[in-house]
Amino acid sequence: MDAYPGRPPRARTLRLLAPVAVLACSAALLSGCSDGSSSSTKDGSTTTQAAAPASADDLQDDFLRVIKDVLPSVVQIRASRDLGSGVVYDDKGHIVTNAHVVGNEKTFKVTTANSEGELTATLLYSYPDQDLAVIKVDKAPSGLKAAAFGDSSKVEVGQIVLAMGSPLGLSSSVTQGIVSGTGRTVSEGRSGGGTGATIANMVQTSAAINPGNSGGALVNLDSQVIGIPTLAATDPNFGGNAAPGIGFAIPASMVKTIADQIIKEGRVIDSGRATLDITGRTVVDDNYRATGVAVVDVKKGGAADKAGIRPGDVITKLGDTPITTITSLSEALAADKPGEKTTVTFMRGGSEKTVDVTLGEI
Repeated sequence: MDAYPGRPPRARTLRLLAPVAVLACSAALLSGCSDGSSSSTKDGSTTTQAAAPASADDLQDDFLRVIKDVLPSVVQIRASRDLGSGVVYDDKGHIVTNAHVVGNEKTFKVTTANSEGELTATLLYSYPDQDLAVIKVDKAPSGLKAAAFGDSSKVEVGQIVLAMGSPLGLSSSVTQGIVSGTGRTVSEGRSGGGTGATIANMVQTSAAINPGNSGGALVNLDSQVIGIPTLAATDPNFGGNAAPGIGFAIPASMVKTIADQIIKEGRVIDSGRATLDITGRTVVDDNYRATGVAVVDVKKGGAADKAGIRPGDVITKLGDTPITTITSLSEALAADKPGEKTTVTFMRGGSEKTVDVTLGEI
């Protein structure tokens, strides 16, 4: 959650070591990338006229249009001390944001882009496992504009995007970048108010994601929200400082799935997230290298219990994926679905065992 006032807003961060490269198709070099037209000359030969590239003014007009369309739907959320962003979900006053933005608070002050006056909002439900939450304005003003959410499956690397929110408390701020990657699975730390969530299928973007952007909007040029900015990467080789141009947003499809359930049911009843139904901890060897996940507790009747996994077992592999830490186990499970069958390899009393498991649901 992003602190306010008294100290700078906190950023949700993760460690990321490998950079991402994006290849772009150039219309000037590849004719297949142009939308040219052909014409005949007097001698019967043909010439091709390349399509004129979009001008800077055209792109600027697109930006201005998108900002005008979407910014009224992006709000600033303030708790007793902390600050974040949110997106108006419907005309009934529901606002979707990050779970780490709401923290343990129940009531909030909300400021819209079109008004300096504050609205009072109440927590509807927080779902830390996906770092999402929904709050509701107590008395929604007329004209409260809901954002349009896009189809995450259509998001492509190279798309131009805008990030909107309240970085460092600067409300209604906009940054620009591209989609740098899709399908990223990342884990959030628990320090500094983080939820510890492992989130699959996140959208990676080069648009600046700064403290205070959490819970805001990542928007395409069709004025659709394609994600909720949540994480900014840090570079462990430079003292844990922010890695410029590497941010992550929860995909719109997941946001809609979770928000719809919270609004209708008051809670999440179908997370779509797989689990082994255990409590575990990372174990290390004599050289302090992580070597697996020790099972501390097993939920009675859960996936692990039915497969015969017991407290004291040390899980070393899920399917074909090596498991060395509790985070790596969470990331491996994020790629699976409840009800899927897989194998779990573990150590028990110095012997390696492998069992079949039908995954449960968080």
